[in-house]
Amino acid sequence: MHQLKTAIIGCGGVARVHAHAINDNTDAHLLATVDIIEERAKRYAQKYGKEGCKAYTDYKEMLKDPEIDVVHVCAPHYLHAPMVIDSLNAGKHVITEKPIAISLKQAEEMIAVSKKSDRNFGVILQNRYNKASIEAKKLIDEGKLGKILGARAFVTWYRTKEYYLESNWKGTWDKEGGGVLIDQAIHTIDLMQWYLGDVDWVQGSIHNRFHPYIEVEDVAEALIQFKSGARGVLFATNYYTHDADIILEIHGEKGTIFIEKDKARIEIGDESYTVTENSRETVGKSYWGISHYDQIGHFYDDVRSGKQHWIGGEEAKKPLDIVLAIYQSQGKKVQFPLKAE
Repeated sequence: MHQLKTAIIGCGGVARVHAHAINDNTDAHLLATVDIIEERAKRYAQKYGKEGCKAYTDYKEMLKDPEIDVVHVCAPHYLHAPMVIDSLNAGKHVITEKPIAISLKQAEEMIAVSKKSDRNFGVILQNRYNKASIEAKKLIDEGKLGKILGARAFVTWYRTKEYYLESNWKGTWDKEGGGVLIDQAIHTIDLMQWYLGDVDWVQGSIHNRFHPYIEVEDVAEALIQFKSGARGVLFATNYYTHDADIILEIHGEKGTIFIEKDKARIEIGDESYTVTENSRETVGKSYWGISHYDQIGHFYDDVRSGKQHWIGGEEAKKPLDIVLAIYQSQGKKVQFPLKAE
């Protein structure tokens, strides 16, 4: 069986994690890099690519290469939809960074194209691969916590002025699609809906209190009513004093799960224990790496087996729906299912 030949579109920070994940997988190698800044594409090709790795400035030119099996989309948010659709239509398997898209219309079009394609489509929501997250899901599904009553989450990170001004797309509605919710808190929102199920309605508010040079929110609060009867409460900001550990608590009739960063403390009746992630060498920011490797490796396994990746378009649209509902809400309830405008 031949090695999967891969390409990365967008050679920014998170692309390094994808490049390392590709190179750590014995069944894949990097054959092409794409970035609008030619020097950056060449640098990635030289550093991470195998012999013969080509650097491109136009992803559509790369898609013409029949040798490319898998495309990794690590580009700005607003480019996810066209790049994924073009890659699928070119006969490539595609895995894209979150969010799946910045609008429902885009996400629905991506899902429709992927269903017509015989290629695999996956979206990075890597926190589902954390050991603590997996243990929490298992206990909830087995009913060990009893009826789930609710959840609360705190996402308190810090983003500097330089973070936003280093590019022309961050902090804008038309290119990033939002602020702290769609960029940072979406992972925690995804875990909350993964645990608690389908959403009935959302009521929330967003504010820009500390970053006057951006268009989007840096503070958000939301109340999420799930169809099961459980309620979720979310607070998110990216102007905390520092990048604090994300906290997610799941409360049931029989017990509670406290997830903090990559650790889960489980309390059920008189029993209490902690699940922690095994230490592994990673690259990039502390919240990148470990679970990225696991999801990308799983995606490659699915490509080889012909099984559709479990975090595909429809699954990745769920946290996006909640984010967009909070944006629409601004103090009023937004009823589900959400409709594209």
